[in-house]
Amino acid sequence: MLLLLILGTFLGFFIQTVIGFAGALVALPILLLAMPLPDAIAYISIFYFISTPVFVYREWKNMDKDILKKLALSSIVGVIIGIVILSYGQPLFLKKALGVFIVLFVLKSLRKQKETKRASKMEYTYGFLGGFFSGVFSTGGPLYVMVVKNVSPDVKTFRATMFGILGLVTVVRLPVLAIGGILTVNQLYNALFVLPFFIMALVLGKKAYLKMDEQLLKKIILGLLFVSGIMLLV
Repeated sequence: MLLLLILGTFLGFFIQTVIGFAGALVALPILLLAMPLPDAIAYISIFYFISTPVFVYREWKNMDKDILKKLALSSIVGVIIGIVILSYGQPLFLKKALGVFIVLFVLKSLRKQKETKRASKMEYTYGFLGGFFSGVFSTGGPLYVMVVKNVSPDVKTFRATMFGILGLVTVVRLPVLAIGGILTVNQLYNALFVLPFFIMALVLGKKAYLKMDEQLLKKIILGLLFVSGIMLLV
């Protein structure tokens, strides 16, 4: 279990540091090989919580504050409702529905780029859904991507804004997980053994980001969005 926790955390947060999202989408399938869904969500939330101050401090000046404000309130409501559902069951059909939604979005954006502009006018709806799926599965990132990438002038702003909204969601999610009994002291203890590998992922991810050009990062973002949809379906 510990080896899979280390592997999932390292790979997930390496990708998260490079592009600004998809950490949970990479880590979750690996963690689920060794633990039930609520435990996996708790571990991912712990490391998101640790990384949030680092990302926000580094990227604050690049964040789109207006879109963050629009996404914030509805995201908080969505997180709380999502965790309540997580506490009382594992509605995996919702996970598959999210996968279908993401795949269709990517296919549309490949055919007609202008159609995706509608997403930027639905901040509150996408904020709620992003918070909801972050609470249930820690997989709300792709929904935020649909909004943020359409209002961001460049990858730097996109990446920083994604750190901001996912950080906000994490700050809300962790206390609610603790109150709901999903987050335990034993999980915090196990997380200490993973911490060095988590820090390594942040350092190496930052170096990888600095060596990539913007066009490549845009392709990676869209590609990971598509892969994340397929993974949710499978």
